[in-house]
Parts: sequence; structure tokens; C-alpha cells
Amino acid sequence: MWAFLVRLVGFLGLTSRLLVMSQLQGDPAERLSQTSISPSIMKDRHVGLTIRDSHFMLGDFPFLILAGTIHYFRVPKEYWRDSLLKLKACGFNTVTTHVPWSLHEPKRGQFYFIGNLDLSAFMSIAIEVDLWVILCPGPYIGSDLDLGGLPSWLLQDPKMKLRTTYKGFTKAVNRYFDDLIPRILSYQFQEDGPIIAVQVENEYGSYYKDKKYMAYIKNALLKRGVKSLLMTADTGQEVMEGRIKNVFASVHMKKIKKETYEKLSSIQGAGPVMMMVYTAKSLDGWGSPRNILDPHLLRKDVKEMLNFKFSLNFYMFHGGTNFGFMGGSSFLDNYLPIVTSYDYGALLTENGDYTAEYLMYQELFHAPSAVPNFRKPEPRPKATYKPVATAYFMSLWEILPYLEKSIRSPTPVSMEQMSVNQGNGQSYGYILYETIIVSGGLLTSKGHIKDRGQVFLNDKFVGVLDHVNDQLILTKNHGDKDYLTLRILVENQGRLSSGPNINQERKGLTGDIYLDNNPLRKFKIYSLDMQPKFLNRDLPNIWRPALFQPEGPGFFLAILRIGSQPRDTFIKMKGWTKGVIFINGQNLGRYWNMGPQDTLYLPAPWLQSGINEIVVFEEFKSSFIIQFTNSSHLGMAFGGMLSISDPPFGSFWLR
Repeated sequence: MWAFLVRLVGFLGLTSRLLVMSQLQGDPAERLSQTSISPSIMKDRHVGLTIRDSHFMLGDFPFLILAGTIHYFRVPKEYWRDSLLKLKACGFNTVTTHVPWSLHEPKRGQFYFIGNLDLSAFMSIAIEVDLWVILCPGPYIGSDLDLGGLPSWLLQDPKMKLRTTYKGFTKAVNRYFDDLIPRILSYQFQEDGPIIAVQVENEYGSYYKDKKYMAYIKNALLKRGVKSLLMTADTGQEVMEGRIKNVFASVHMKKIKKETYEKLSSIQGAGPVMMMVYTAKSLDGWGSPRNILDPHLLRKDVKEMLNFKFSLNFYMFHGGTNFGFMGGSSFLDNYLPIVTSYDYGALLTENGDYTAEYLMYQELFHAPSAVPNFRKPEPRPKATYKPVATAYFMSLWEILPYLEKSIRSPTPVSMEQMSVNQGNGQSYGYILYETIIVSGGLLTSKGHIKDRGQVFLNDKFVGVLDHVNDQLILTKNHGDKDYLTLRILVENQGRLSSGPNINQERKGLTGDIYLDNNPLRKFKIYSLDMQPKFLNRDLPNIWRPALFQPEGPGFFLAILRIGSQPRDTFIKMKGWTKGVIFINGQNLGRYWNMGPQDTLYLPAPWLQSGINEIVVFEEFKSSFIIQFTNSSHLGMAFGGMLSISDPPFGSFWLR
């Protein structure tokens, strides 16, 4: 603990360790009484969240922020209240949420704030539950989303410079903010709403391609009427690059060193400390061991932060699910697409159940009698439905004539450049390229397949080209016709969610592909975005009985019949290989037998009494049976990610 005091000295600019202790530790009851200021008891709304000396002030009262992140777009709308009530019951006073531009404006100028994207409804429920809100409107939010929450149609511009003051980007941001910001103004503290702070962008210090950009975003918010306290959020030494003059700088718990606090002190003096992202886990990727948090270290870190009156935001409180194709990817030693579950070591499981860590937080937050207890909602019931058989099948090749007209191009065209989606290109899913070849040879992608391409000669599977393997041998047998149809089915596995290379994150075939070093030409290209309109075509007329165990790529149809009260469940695809599952038109997300994730969460609100239609798009080997279970299986845990021992500057410096 003494080592922890040493690293605070640099930040607070204090010369006496005793002064640090007296100013920061204090009485626990007094400390946590500062967390009990709630929207329902705050009557004076003239002045919002401010900074006075080493405290946040809400009105005239010292205030300690205890926040947890919930992404409304990753949790079914019907369960928002349940998640927020559980946040409140744990002892948190604030919910943090991010606004995904890509989901709200999937087409230029067409905005969606309904259903699971009803941001106003989410904040209204936060008011009813008596929680404050920290809003992160972006435009870039990271959050392990495809392109960090930026819409893919931005990449139609070959000169696009994301997250800069490039005119093509700022024009799009201005249009987006013109629609978004008026929707949130009435929810600000000064308007009797719950919003006490607004985050400006996200971790810009790690990107920092334009020194004018953050000031532009700040002014874009202010001139549209944002009055709430503005804050930036960065990791470690990157706080300097991400900062804005006269804007509060918060930090993320990654790679923080003693120098971080010294830098903070030079920026904003001896102010309060806000850990805007505290997490003890990293994301799970397909084909990698599952990461877990260390509960011993978690308890130690949280107790230290509470002892020193750090405000904190736990990421994630409820992680939820990367439904559909919203999940992004990362690039560390290699390309790593994120799994469908966004469990993320959250205090609630993917389906909203309590964890042991939740109970630990509740114990820490409610220890002093000054903090009132809030009744904890009961866990939701779950069901294990009987297995169902996939009675019908149709191959991908059979469906092609029923799709929208294919696009013909002399050279490959990326998803983003496709003339589909009312000129906005294709954002997610798959894309199929066809061309004619007259001989075999060495097929080489030269890194132009993003991200994973299955190669077929006519209907026969040949192999896979991806980030690791960039060549295949094509063999033309003597019995073959004079020509063969070469087909490449490319999957967008998720654009990078962060990093300097997001400007290059176009998907599909992003350049030429070669046969014996000769670029192939004359392509027929099909958009397979797997959106509801794709599945809602008049396709049942060509379904045929799955009498044998057909292989993909193709679609399988099964019917789940349930009683009058649907319940949460999990789908287990034992015997299947890789693909996507749809239930009543809702895209549950990807499955892949390489793991670590072994089940897909199916929320009860997406089920209905009676008949439920399940459609599976399977790329390879299929099974007749779809199984259900009442618990999630997210893979074998990978322990030892975090050390419990004390390094030279204490546990915080592990990130």
C-alpha cells in the first residue's frame, strides 16, 4: 500500500505522505456517503458536475462516481431495466454507455433510434432507476466493435482519413451530430435529466493523427448545446496526446505508471482521479484460449481505489452479446476476430446472471451503513428446450438466382465499393466472387482477401485463403470441362476496432488475386449481407428435405415449438462447424467449432409462443440436430493472465 502512496505523490503534487493519507483516505462511511447522491434527491439543477480541489462536485455536494458500463445495443431492450436495477442494487450510482454511430446511421442520412437502438428509452429507464449517466457519443467509441463503431460507408472514399479533420470525415460527423445531439440535450443534468458527463471521442491519444481533431469534436458538442462536464479518456502516457485544453482528463487502467500521474498533474493540477475504464480482462477471440479476470486482484484494486477516493467506471458491468456482425477484431501478434459473446469478465454474465465478482462489489460498496441497500432483482428463469432437427436445406449455389442482381466487374470490388444498400456499400456478412478459369495453377491472394475466403472449383471445396495462408494449388482434372467456375466466398470477420490501420479496413477482395502470377479478370459478384431482407425473400419455395446430411455452404431450416412462456436459453451447435444462426429473423451471431465459445445466447424476448423458425447458415460440415442448454459454455479458461503479486509500483501497473 505504501508503494501506492508513492505513485500518488507525483500526481497530486503533495510533499507529505501524511498529507496524502489525510486528504485521500478519510472515513469509509464519509467517503461512500458521497456516492449516495441520486437524481431523485437532487433538486438544485443549476450547476452540473464540476471540479473543486480534489473532488468532483454535484451541485454543492462532493460526489464520488461509481459507474459501470452497459451497452444498450448489446442487451435486449426488454432487459435494460433489469440490468440497470442490478447496477443500482450493487451500489453503483452511474451507468456509462457508448453510442454506436455505425448502428444508428447504417446508410447515409438514415438514422435509427428505435427498438434496441432507442437511446432515449434507455436513458429514461436510467432516470426511473435513479442512476446518473455518463454518455460517450463518439463519433469513434472503440468498444471492440467493427471499425470501432464508425460506419463502413466512410471507407467508400479512397482518401478517407478517419478520426481527423479531413473534410470527408467531418462532413459525415456533423450530419450525425446534427441528428444525435438534439436527442440527448433534454437528458442533461441541467434539464432535470441524468447525464452528468459526456466523453469526447475515445482514447485518441493512442491514435493521434491530427492535433486539431479533439478540439473540433469538443466544439462540435458545445455548439450543439452540450452543457455537461466534458472529459477525455486515455491510457498511460497517451493521456498527453489525447487531452484537450480545459477538458477533464480521465485515464484507463492500462499501462499506467507513476509518470502518468505526473503528466495528469501538469495538465489539470491536483484534481480528482477518474478511472474511466477499469477492467481486469481482455476480449476473447476465435481460436484463442478464454481470458478470465483475477478476483483477488480485482478486490485489491477496487479497495485501493475506494480508499483513495478514486472515481471509477467498471468496464463492463454487463457486457451482453455481439449480436449479428457488430463485433470487431484486434491485431496483436496476428489478426484476432472477437467472439460473439461479450461476457468480458463483466459483473453480470452475458444473459444477466449475477457473478461472484458482483457479490464482491456489492459487499465493498455497501459495507458502510451510510450507503442504502437496494433490493436485488431475482435471476431470470432459463430453459433447456428439446433438441430440434433441421428438416430442410438449400445450398448457397441454389439460392444465387433468387438474390438481387449480381454485379459484374473486370476487377475485384470490395464490400464497401459494392453498388448495393442504396449506394452505401455492404457493411457486414459475406461476399461471393465468381470468375472463369481454363487451367489449374497456383492461386495467390497477396494479402488481398479480407478476412477469410473459401475457394471452390465449381461446387467443390478446394481450401481457405486468409490472413495466414495466401496461396492454394488449383488442380484441373482431365475429365473437367474446358473451363471451370472459380468461386471465392469471403467472410468479413470484423474490422479492426482500434489502431492506426483502421483506414485500410476494407473487406472482401481488396485487390487483385492471381493464378500463376496473372491477375484474374471478369468477376460476377454477389452481396451476401445476411440482413433480414436477405432472409425474408420468397425462399421457402426452394427448400428441400434434408434427407441426407448435406454439407455447406448452405442454409438449414428447423422449427422450435415452445409453450406460452418463452425463457432464455442457449443454443449449442455440437456437430456443426462454422456459420451464423438466425431465430425469427434475428441474427444471434457467429458460431465456430474452433472455440473458445461453445454456445450462443438466445434471449426469451426473441422467442414466441408456438412456432419459432431457426435458420442456420453453415459453411462446412453440418448436423441434423440443434441442441439447447440452460447455461453458457464460453470455453476453457486461460488462467494466469494477471499476477497477484505486488510489482514495484503496486497492482495498478500490471495493465
